[in-house]
Amino acid sequence: MTKVGNSAASRDKAFYLHPYTNLKTHEEVGPLVIERGAGVHVFDDTGKAYIEGMAGLWCTALGFGEERLVEAASRQMRKLPFYHAFGHKAHDPGIDLAEALIRIAPVPMSKVFFTNSGSEANDTVVKLVWYYNNALGRPNKKKIIARQKGYHGVTVAAASLTGLPHLHRDFDLPIAGILHTDCPHFYRYGEEGETEEDFAIRLADQLEQLILAEGPDSIAAFIAEPVMGAGGVIVPPATYFDRIQPVLKRYDILFIADEVICGFGRTGSMFGTQTFNLKPDIITVAKALSSAYLPIAAVMISEPIYQAMVSQSEKIGTFGHGYTYSGHPVPAAVALETLKIYEECDIVGHVRAVAPHLQDGLRRFAGHPLVGEVRGIGLIAGVEIVADKATKAPFDPKLAIGGHVSRFAQEHGLIVRAMGDTIGFSPPLVISPSELDDLVERFGKALDDTLAMVTEKGLAAVA
Repeated sequence: MTKVGNSAASRDKAFYLHPYTNLKTHEEVGPLVIERGAGVHVFDDTGKAYIEGMAGLWCTALGFGEERLVEAASRQMRKLPFYHAFGHKAHDPGIDLAEALIRIAPVPMSKVFFTNSGSEANDTVVKLVWYYNNALGRPNKKKIIARQKGYHGVTVAAASLTGLPHLHRDFDLPIAGILHTDCPHFYRYGEEGETEEDFAIRLADQLEQLILAEGPDSIAAFIAEPVMGAGGVIVPPATYFDRIQPVLKRYDILFIADEVICGFGRTGSMFGTQTFNLKPDIITVAKALSSAYLPIAAVMISEPIYQAMVSQSEKIGTFGHGYTYSGHPVPAAVALETLKIYEECDIVGHVRAVAPHLQDGLRRFAGHPLVGEVRGIGLIAGVEIVADKATKAPFDPKLAIGGHVSRFAQEHGLIVRAMGDTIGFSPPLVISPSELDDLVERFGKALDDTLAMVTEKGLAAVA
């Protein structure tokens, strides 16, 4: 047995299997060990401070150290640390949270089903869509359409919905019955001479052609993030959802809004559904639901879906789906307190007020030799790094230039996320204007460090 050192980093490499990590590289470089957080900052085990420019993983909306959430968890732990919701059982935090979500839902919803993560929520949705169509006597209407570069999780069904090849490769995914339509990224896929509206029309036409080719009677649902997150922070082109939604309605296809990242203020509305005028039949939420202080997620369903499920469960004798921790009382209590804080501090108003510091600040880099596109809305943004601005040619993926930008940013005390060569930003929603200005300044230094590196190596078409 290999001898293990006493440091956290050496023990991590010895025992911890990390998600979304190059495992071989991790054996060599080890982890950045984060010991504590305060506000929008986290601190490593040497005491160095970082602006958490991704709110962890798009999720710590209220930042670190919100005592009201700590107290909410503590109170509930003492009162009822666990109970389940199987077989007609219930508890106050679960009931209260379900009611609160239905009250703030962006479109009329009927019931809430709780899960523990966005992946579980979207996996649940797949089962509900199948269950619903069986209840309606439509056993062949089961296929679900997602989008290339969409992200919906990593469990078997959710990863199948996700349109990113590295989530499928050698996992034997996607499963049968999952289709992918075109990615709505105008910068990358718009044709010469097309306007954004032309592009949106073309994508809606392509979606309709896919539906007709597969057979409308076989297509059950379409799932989309209002703003694509892990696929590269892709904001939909003008009129995109206005064109897509009538196609779905024409063929009686359910619309699922994946609000796991966009929900609870991120786009400058309480839900991305409101920002882009969506009319979904099902909504999934997670992440900022509890400001990520404890794991909890939810699926909201419309009344017609609920009524079909009632009939089917009556016929079978039960609704045979659920998790031990569905609506766990402690995360539910924390989520409920989170929603109260959002309302009291007018989180949506705050996001709208400070968002220009992020969006305008990052757009100042549009002329930088390495920047192809800056895109975003509210407090979510992406900066796409290119080898040649004129042709939009990307770097060879093997060079992992995005990873270098992220590494340089970390050296300057900023944590961001490289999604390929797009750098993602999703800071805590409570971030101040001055903290956003600091974030932008640190990112600029990382860009310049990267430019110096690629220039020295002759890797970019630098003017």
